[in-house]
Formats: sequence, C-alpha cells, structure tokens
Amino acid sequence: MFLRTFGWSFGITLLGLAAAAYFWGATGFGIVLILSILEISLSFDNAVINATVLKRMNPFWQRIFLTVGVLIAVFGMRLLFPLIVVALTAHMNPVTVVQLALDETKTYNGLTYAQHLTAAHPAIAAFGGMFLLMIFLDFILGEKEIRWLEWIERPLEKIGKLDQLSVVIALIALMLSSRFFAGDRAETVLLAGVAGLTTYLAVGGLANLFESEGDEDEDGDADGDGDGEETASAGKGAGKGSSVAGVTGKAAFFLFLYLEVLDASFSFDGVVGAFAITQDVFQITLGLGIGAMYIRSLTVYLVRQGTLDDYVYLEHGAHYAIGALATILLVSIKYEIPEVVTGLIGVAFIGLALLSSILRNKREGRPSELAAAQEEDALPKL
Repeated sequence: MFLRTFGWSFGITLLGLAAAAYFWGATGFGIVLILSILEISLSFDNAVINATVLKRMNPFWQRIFLTVGVLIAVFGMRLLFPLIVVALTAHMNPVTVVQLALDETKTYNGLTYAQHLTAAHPAIAAFGGMFLLMIFLDFILGEKEIRWLEWIERPLEKIGKLDQLSVVIALIALMLSSRFFAGDRAETVLLAGVAGLTTYLAVGGLANLFESEGDEDEDGDADGDGDGEETASAGKGAGKGSSVAGVTGKAAFFLFLYLEVLDASFSFDGVVGAFAITQDVFQITLGLGIGAMYIRSLTVYLVRQGTLDDYVYLEHGAHYAIGALATILLVSIKYEIPEVVTGLIGVAFIGLALLSSILRNKREGRPSELAAAQEEDALPKL
C-alpha cells in the first residue's frame, strides 16, 4: 500500500537526482535535494487540506489529481506560472522572460529574472494570502461537528452565522495590508488581493453548486428507479476516508481547479525562496517538482488510509497553519520572513493536532494504528 502510493514519487526522485548529478554534478545534486526537502517541509498542511477536498471526489478524479495534477503542479505552477507573473508585472514579452530565465546573468531594466520575480512578490503574496485566508476563515467561522480548540472555535462559530462575514474580514485584512505594508504598491496589492478573493469565491462556489446539483440528481434517482442508491453505494465503496467520494462531472472538475489554485498559493513562497539557493530555473523546477510529487502521494495516502477520520484534529491543525501562512504572506509584502519560519509553524500546528488526536483516541479507546482502521481491499485503486 505504502509503496503503491509513493512508488511514483520514489521513482521520480531517483531519476531527478540522477539527472541533476549528470547535468550539474555534485553541487547540482545537492541543490535539487535541498529544494525537494524544502518543498516537502513547507507543504505538510497543503497535503492535509488537499486530502479533505480529494476525499469528496470519486476514484477517477483522484487519479486525475495524481497524474494530470502533478504535471500542472510541476510544470505549470513551478515553471510556467512564475514566467507569466514576471511577464505581466514587468511588462515583458514572453520571449524576453524566457531568455532571462535561461540566463541568470541577463538583465532587463537592470534586473535579473530572479529579481523581477522578487519584485512581483507583493502581488503574489496578496493573491495567495487572500485565497488562503478565505480557506481559513470559512473553516474557523463555519459550524463543525468536532472542535479542537473549543474556547476559540465555539464563539467564532456563533459570530460566523453573520452572512458573508469571512468576506468582510478578508477585505478588511486586504485594506490594512495595502495601507500599512504595500507603500507605493498599494494599488497592485489591492488588485491582486481582490483577484485572489474572487478566484476563491468563483471556483469554490461553482464546485459547491454542481456538487449540490449532483446530490439532488442522486436523490431524484433514488426516489425513481433506484439508480441513485447504486451510485451512492459506489461512492461508499471508495474507502473509509472517502465516505463522500462520489463527486463527478462539473463538480469534480471545479474541485480539481480549486486544488490547483490552492497548490499555487502554497507554491508561491517556495518558488521565490528557491532563488536564494540557486538562480537556475531548471534546478528549481526539478527540486520543487520532486517535492510536489511527495505532497501528491501523501495526499492520496491520507485519503486511502482514512487518516483524517482517525486523527480528527489534523484538519483543524492544517487550517490553523493555513491561517498563519496567509498572515505571513500579507506581512511579507513589506517584511522579509524566512521560509524556515513558515515551515516550522506549519509543522508545529500539524504536530500538535496529531498529538491531540492520538490523546483523544486513547481517551475514547480507539485504535491508534491506521492499518487496523481499514482493509486493503476496501481502498480505492488510484
């Protein structure tokens, strides 16, 4: 099971590191390895959040996430997207941007590709920060069956009954960020932040809309010829962690887009920070791509094992980590914050949530071993 899930990741790691050693020698090998570890350490919370969304999708779309999604994550978000950002923010044509990326000594308006990407950081941070902040706010203000930090979550749930409160809070955070952190880039930060907020509302809203329509269709079939019951049964067969993993069609497509935007929001900081280690865009893409493979595999592993059902506070810890990352991104518009701080905060929240879950399971007499929670033949074959 473990090898089946992580097999592709191990294989890509070996090929990637071998290619790094062949093209760039021992130095390149070390750089790619460091970048891979950096990406993994920064993205544990990403994997947990991915799993909460992925378990709502059927096995077919889970496979799409693990295959097509990986290609988008590696080549789209970690290679092409930074090129597009530099082209838009620096008003360069694509050919010039590619030339800058391929030659770390080449400059445009006195700046290298890495410096142009760094200059685009306020817009990147505002977009990603707002997208992640909305994820956190909708979770912390929404009603939950299980609460981790009850003294925080219960009163916030009561306040969260106010309509569109998360949007109001996010817009206030954006206005404050543009006022106190953006300086002469206030307009850019506002536009990018609104774009991040709009993207979240559009993609998430469409996914929920089509998912609701799918549920209504199933209910209608169940009342008619019984096909809905068969569909529901098929969804239940997806495994313990996939009790609602029957979303298909348009709903699954928009959930897939949601996951890709989420991945982009997490990857921004890693891509920019990677230039502190190397200026070679191919080394960055290879190293971060290897790390992205493990995040994908870890996401699927969490779904297959039903980890979020067994360790119920993991989802809470991941959302708190996302809230912290969103805050860090907005603050980083003005102040430089080391990636190690971001990574440690995420790991700390996940670790505390896991420990709290283990203690809760012991109090309730639940098994602590994931292997005892689910049989191999009940898992979705991805």
